[in-house]
Amino acid sequence: QVQLVASGGGWVHAGGSLRLSCAASGLTSSSYAMGWFRQAPGKEREFVASINWNGDNTVYADSVKGRFTVSRDNIKNTVYLQMNSLKPEDTAVYLCAARISRYVATNGYNYWGQGTQVTVSS
Repeated sequence: QVQLVASGGGWVHAGGSLRLSCAASGLTSSSYAMGWFRQAPGKEREFVASINWNGDNTVYADSVKGRFTVSRDNIKNTVYLQMNSLKPEDTAVYLCAARISRYVATNGYNYWGQGTQVTVSS
């Protein structure tokens, strides 16, 4: 059974930083691309970042490019999202996901974790 557990969310002032983690179990993480998505109240879920199976290729939404960095540790089966220069519009529930493919993508994810709340105050 695949399980993705996200953690690291919280409250931060604008301009601050947070680091999210997503611990995966039940899958061989080195064979999966991983992604981060977010959903704000009253809005649709949106893509944030994706990383390929070995971590040497990443893709980001334009809204977070240059501020967020996705990385992974396949020994620990964990994916990270380092978020810097946070803005109030980054406030959302952040979810991690796994895709049955080694390659980055903005959609087509097969497994989803629960969310972790990120709140950025102005």
